Amino acid sequence: MTKSAILIDGKAVAASIRQELKEQVSRMKEQGVHPGLAVILVGNDPASETYVRGKVRACGEVGIHSELICLPESVSEQELLEHVQRLNVDERIHGILVQLPLPKHISEEKVIDAIVPEKDVDGFHPISVGNLVIGKPGFLPCTPHGIMELLRRYEIPLAGKHAVVIGRSNIVGKPVSLLLQRENATVTMCHSKTVDLPSVARQADILIAAVGKPQLVTREYVKPGAVVIDVGINRTPEGKLVGDVHFDEVREVASYITPVPGGVGPMTIAMLLVNTVQSAQRLLS
Repeated sequence: MTKSAILIDGKAVAASIRQELKEQVSRMKEQGVHPGLAVILVGNDPASETYVRGKVRACGEVGIHSELICLPESVSEQELLEHVQRLNVDERIHGILVQLPLPKHISEEKVIDAIVPEKDVDGFHPISVGNLVIGKPGFLPCTPHGIMELLRRYEIPLAGKHAVVIGRSNIVGKPVSLLLQRENATVTMCHSKTVDLPSVARQADILIAAVGKPQLVTREYVKPGAVVIDVGINRTPEGKLVGDVHFDEVREVASYITPVPGGVGPMTIAMLLVNTVQSAQRLLS
C-alpha cells in the first residue's frame, strides 16, 4: 500500500501564530503600544470582501486595533490617495493595506507607492521589494512569508535542496524564489514559456505551484518524496475549490503536501498580523 504524504496544516499553524501574537500584543499594550492595522476596500468584489472580513476578524482575535475603510467603486484615485496619506500620519495605525484588485480607473502602482514603507505590511512597496532582493530587513510579502514559515515549522530542510517554483508573479513566485535562495536552496523558476515543464518540475525536492491553473500539477510533475506547496485557489465549474495541484494524485507521490483550502491560505492573513505587530514593535525598541 502506498504511503500518503504528510499534510501541512496551514490552518493549525496559523492558529498557533495568532495565539503567539495575542500574548505578544497583550505585553505590548502593557508598555503603552497598541498595534493598529487599516484596511481600505474599494467596491463590492465578493472575494475581496471575504478576504477583508477575514483580516478584520483575525485582528480582533489577537487584539490588534483595526480600521476598515469601505469606499465606492466610483471613488477617484485622488480621494483614495488622500485616505492613504491620512493613514500614513495616523499614529494609531502601524500597517496599511489596500485590498487589490482596484477598479480600472485607479493605478495600483500609484496607490502602493503612496504607502510609507514603514507601514507597508503587504510588502509590495518598491522599497520593501528592493530590501527583499538585497537581503536587507523589511516587510516580507505575506503569502511567500507564510510559505517559508510553514516549511520552517515543519522542519523541512532547505539548504542545498533544489526548489522549483511554477509561476513568476510579483506577489508569490518572484519573492518566494528569493526567500528560498536566502535559505541556501537552489531555485529554478518556471513559467508559461518553460519547455517540458513536467520534467523540470520532477527535479524538485521542494515544488511550489503558484500559477492559477486548476490541478495543473499532476503525478508526472512530482519526484517521489518531494515536498509540494500549493498556492493556487481556483473554482471548478461545479463550484469546488481546488488548488494548482491535483491533490489526490500528488499526495500518493509527495512526502509533504499542503491542502486547498487550509494550507497556504490561512498563513497569508497570519503573516499580515505578524508584519503589523513587527511594525508597532519598533516603537518599543
